[in-house]
Amino acid sequence: MTKRTRILLLSMSSCLLVGRSAPCQLVEQFNPPKANCCLAGLAQSLAEQLQDWNQLGRYHADDERLKAQPVDPHRVVFLGDSITDGWDLARYFPGKPYVNRGISGQTTAQMLVRVFPDVIDLKPAALILLAGTNDIARNTGPQTLTMVTENIQAITELAQAHGIKVVLCLLTPVSDYTPRKQTERRPPAHILKLNTWLREYASRAGAVLADYYSPLADAQGMLREGYSDDGLHPNAKGYELMAPVAEAAIEQALR
Repeated sequence: MTKRTRILLLSMSSCLLVGRSAPCQLVEQFNPPKANCCLAGLAQSLAEQLQDWNQLGRYHADDERLKAQPVDPHRVVFLGDSITDGWDLARYFPGKPYVNRGISGQTTAQMLVRVFPDVIDLKPAALILLAGTNDIARNTGPQTLTMVTENIQAITELAQAHGIKVVLCLLTPVSDYTPRKQTERRPPAHILKLNTWLREYASRAGAVLADYYSPLADAQGMLREGYSDDGLHPNAKGYELMAPVAEAAIEQALR
């Protein structure tokens, strides 16, 4: 491809990327949107991140370390998004061989790709899965309810096929009580719809259900005021309500 052709293709691409309200044509006044600094560096950073879109590298070293150790018969893997990622398991479950494999922002599709390296290969006795709120928020694009539930079903069946007990967690509520309004991106009705499916599927699949929703929801179905600093992520008080729910569900799964 010649340099002239590359320039032409780049120009055409820029036209395609511009919205309909700004057609590719000459303008009378030059008034483009403000450009950020160091775009070349940003583009390079994004390109590098896309090489590990599912973030398999996040826990790779720690996975290798755990695999080199004797398998703990009581090991439990917590798989999830930022709510799991931000949970200090050692603080809330002292002395327990619980492994945190949460990654902020992830959807069920990304977690499905991580099931083997971050869960199955660690040979845990149980998997506790909290996932779906970022699918509702379209973190990796729009999805149907069926697409989300099939990802959860695939994660569950993969774990069970390898002798791992599964705990499925109801999604936590969100609220608009803090400066960050959360219900627009995560409509409560959509959370309830996915939670209804999780209840039904857990029973059908022989999985244990961990109900985080009920202790965290107020009378309006919002995340209780004072139990989150941003209307989405539980704070210390929120995790204090979740911990006994998780512990009881894990005990039931391993019984």
